[in-house]
Amino acid sequence: MKTKEKLRKVGELARETGISVRTLHWYDEIGLLSPSHHTASGHRLYAAGDIARLAQIRSLRALGFTLGEVRGCLLQPGFAPRGVVGLHIERLREQMDLQRTLCRRLEAIARHLDAAEEVSAGEFLKTIEGMTMLERYVTPEQMAELHERGAALGDEQVRAVDAEWPALIASMRAEMDQGTDPGDPRVQQLARRWRELLNAFSGGNAEVEGGVARMYKENPDVAAQYGLDGKLFEYVSSAWAADPGPG
Repeated sequence: MKTKEKLRKVGELARETGISVRTLHWYDEIGLLSPSHHTASGHRLYAAGDIARLAQIRSLRALGFTLGEVRGCLLQPGFAPRGVVGLHIERLREQMDLQRTLCRRLEAIARHLDAAEEVSAGEFLKTIEGMTMLERYVTPEQMAELHERGAALGDEQVRAVDAEWPALIASMRAEMDQGTDPGDPRVQQLARRWRELLNAFSGGNAEVEGGVARMYKENPDVAAQYGLDGKLFEYVSSAWAADPGPG
């Protein structure tokens, strides 16, 4: 004797699968999952085949497929799943790149916060703005290189460099305001230290340094947050040009 197939009402199916009744109703309305049976009063009844189809829908949705793509995969004979899978691989790689970028950004912000005794909400937001702006002036590869360099230096060294910059900038500005010749030994000492800290950041990569210079030139308000401006950059450049070098 054939066993009578168990049919589930929409509420039962919702409880068993964790999918809301509203979602099941929506799937029926758009023709994605219509129940095989109905009661005399019109209530939906789902058979084993319907439940299997729902499992397929859930699997495709878990992979990030849209409802339209799910429908195409299940209903269209000429549907090309390989193309859709390729699209989702590309989409996931983009998301992974974004997540890595966000992670590196947060790590850099954490180092900056560790280096400061106290940071106001305004300073915190300025730090984030500066870092996100930098990403527009260097390539993703260069940005990754900067973060790798920071990791290689270690948090303690990075914090020390971050803490030294404000004092160095202030000292260089004081010499400029006093009209000290760029070739003066005091200025030369500051300029060499400026170059050392810059190299610690860029690794001597001229393209990265050029990108940073463009960022400050095109966004003077950002440069001003760090005590920088065009006149100070010119003064530092003059000091580098006046450096007699070793010997």
